Amino acid sequence: MADFKVRNQLNKAVVWEYWQRMNHAQAKEVPGIVKKAFHKDVNWNGPQPINEIGSSDALIRDFWEPLRHSFPDIKREAEILMGDVDGDDDWVSGMGYLTGTFVHDWLGIPATGKKTHIHFGQFFVMRDAKIVESYCILDILSVFKQAGFQVLPNALGREGGKLQKPRGGDGVMLAEQDALEGRQSKQLVEAMWNGLMRFERERDNENLDAMEQQHYWHPDFHWMGPTGIGSTHNILEFQDFHQRPWLSAFGDRNLDVEHTGRYMGFLGEGRYAAGGIWNQEFSTHHGQYQGVPATGKLMTIRDFDWYNREGNRIVQNWIPIDLIDVFKQLDVDLFDRMHRQHELRKRGIDWWDPPVDGATASTDSRRRF
Repeated sequence: MADFKVRNQLNKAVVWEYWQRMNHAQAKEVPGIVKKAFHKDVNWNGPQPINEIGSSDALIRDFWEPLRHSFPDIKREAEILMGDVDGDDDWVSGMGYLTGTFVHDWLGIPATGKKTHIHFGQFFVMRDAKIVESYCILDILSVFKQAGFQVLPNALGREGGKLQKPRGGDGVMLAEQDALEGRQSKQLVEAMWNGLMRFERERDNENLDAMEQQHYWHPDFHWMGPTGIGSTHNILEFQDFHQRPWLSAFGDRNLDVEHTGRYMGFLGEGRYAAGGIWNQEFSTHHGQYQGVPATGKLMTIRDFDWYNREGNRIVQNWIPIDLIDVFKQLDVDLFDRMHRQHELRKRGIDWWDPPVDGATASTDSRRRF
């Protein structure tokens, strides 16, 4: 354990130094900073449409250079930084915002010239003080929305603005934490997840009582999902605005398949816990979701969680999901929806405008879904 404590502090310091140096780097300094932090053959994984990058050189060329070209003054504000071990792997994870002025198109999204906030969540596998694996979700749908594009029906939860910061302001854990606190955080989240797994779609339908989630969540808790789902406050909003619609569409638990992808397990440090899966099978698409009828497809997901514990209850939960990837599997291209809206905009029509006389289903701005 003592050896892990030393490694954990070193691992967090490597990530923190990388983040801070990138915040102040000139273009010519970026390659050296990236190569100091990452193994030359790093397995880096980003959201759709970026996906897998297989070396530090490619990470510079295919991710950082385009991002910094589009947002030249981009800075990272970390709200959580934590570390733990799962199995044979040393992990560091964190989340927060990348903020910069959107001056050149990025990923085909038209530049706005305005400050843009991109929520990020990231998990790193560390070995010998180098990042050897990285899994990153960026809320690209939020960038769509900040650029004036609506590619999904209005979220049931609250959207707009930045998500709540960690209560207590102690999410960035550069100092060594009490091991008992971290263990308690991890155990609480594991117990909560065991409750979630008691749901059986065919038996329970929209009855969520079998999961007994009231035992794990603070009455004043906030669940903060990605753009397209939104944030909820208290367990009733969580159930009505996210759980029921999601489980109606993707309600499998204990899926009987040979799982692929990457599993992060559960990490715990201080009052915080984290977990995630990447490209892992999680459910068949059984029912309508956000206007898309059931496809019967076996779905994979890129899904992270960070939890903040107060006492023996979870008081905050941040959950990035790569929804662009989810909808791509449902044969719905959200980038295509954005591009079609952009073409209408160039003709002086925006998605919120009434339909144009003679508009077809493919161009009617109200029928964008």
